[in-house]
Amino acid sequence: MYKKIMIAALAFSVGTICSFNPVFSQSTNNIEKPGQVRLSRNEYSQNLQGFWLGLSIANWTGLMTESDRVDYPFYTDADWTENGVPLVTDLYGQDSDILSYVFVNEGEAWGSDDDSDFEYMYQHLMYEHETSLLTAEQIRAGWLKHIYSNEDAPHYPKGSDHRENFLWVSNEKAYYLMKDQALVPPETSEPENNELYMRIDAQLTTEIFGLFAPARPDVALKLSHLPIRVTAYGEAEWISEFYVIMHSLASVVDKSLSMKEQTTWLAEMARKRLPENSYSAKMYDFVKSAYDANSDKDNWEHTRDAVYTRYQIGNGDGYQFESPYDGGINFAASLVSLFYGEGDLLKTIRVGSLAGWDSDNPTATWGGLLGFMLGKEGIESAFGQFSLSEAFRITRTRRNFPDRTPDHIGEDTFPLMGERGIQVIDRVVTEQMGGMVDESGDNWLIPAYSLDQISAP
Repeated sequence: MYKKIMIAALAFSVGTICSFNPVFSQSTNNIEKPGQVRLSRNEYSQNLQGFWLGLSIANWTGLMTESDRVDYPFYTDADWTENGVPLVTDLYGQDSDILSYVFVNEGEAWGSDDDSDFEYMYQHLMYEHETSLLTAEQIRAGWLKHIYSNEDAPHYPKGSDHRENFLWVSNEKAYYLMKDQALVPPETSEPENNELYMRIDAQLTTEIFGLFAPARPDVALKLSHLPIRVTAYGEAEWISEFYVIMHSLASVVDKSLSMKEQTTWLAEMARKRLPENSYSAKMYDFVKSAYDANSDKDNWEHTRDAVYTRYQIGNGDGYQFESPYDGGINFAASLVSLFYGEGDLLKTIRVGSLAGWDSDNPTATWGGLLGFMLGKEGIESAFGQFSLSEAFRITRTRRNFPDRTPDHIGEDTFPLMGERGIQVIDRVVTEQMGGMVDESGDNWLIPAYSLDQISAP
């Protein structure tokens, strides 16, 4: 989050989306597939690789504008160029002031950031513990093992004599509650312990739990509950669950629909999780209505400016603006990029990067989701980039992970990360869903779930 730091990073390999193509009833919004859902494990692994690649491109692109504009004058499309720029190999800084897509090609590695390293850590913990559900104690132990403190971090930002542990806002508060007071989630997000519980942190660290529970948002919410409650409570918690639900349902969205229709359907399903009297629900309805009423779908700036006026200046709908790192203002901004992006990866990343506030985090969320839906080949085709790296450097920000590629740059690759993700999901399907892997070993058989059951807490 508040960092203007860039480094060389990576990419990977991925495919397309799952073979199961359920039929959706537009009147009931239910999956009309009685009994079970069948998903290809092989294709899902490729989609997980797309998640990591799309997330990385969007994260590093959004970092170029992070925290630059939290008030007028905001960025507009006039500030953007279509020419992608590389990242420098230095830990901090970037080699260009041009606002454009950031790519890392073969021979370099994508560097981790807080949008990717937490999700990497959570997958690692589930894989290493051979569990389908992390306990509070496992989460605390994982945080203390893999996250630097400000006292032992080896990194120094340029021009600073203070160490950088790549933690900010509620994440940092929760870390020291675990370290110094031995608290565990959900205690670490209780308002009496953590005054920063309404910040954005959980929104950018937990989306992957939706992917760990394909087609089953109920299970996804169970898996993500404690990871979300490390840092978030109330509205910030519900917003985080909104993203988790979208990621869970991405595997079974009707692919005969356009990408715009697919992303809108996912958002509408997740909207059901937001309590009607919450400001997050009202933010969703406001941004969606503003988009629908706007005859010029390229003029996303008009709705972004309306968000600023209504919520940052006017504290509308019961929302009280406190910080550009609020969960609320960044949720509203993320919806601007989602709706005006219309399922187009390039436009979604561009709008998200220019929208303002904590721009890298919402942008990374949508980059990961669309990357999962498109797969590697879809991402490459969208950008016209066919030599993107598949290496990942977790040691940029976190510690004590195995070097899985000792003879190559970085410590991991997206294909390997996808393979381990599949093994995590195997346990979730069998232990949390009562499903199974079929005799061929390629498909999950997942008990079906009625989307009518999605409801507010």
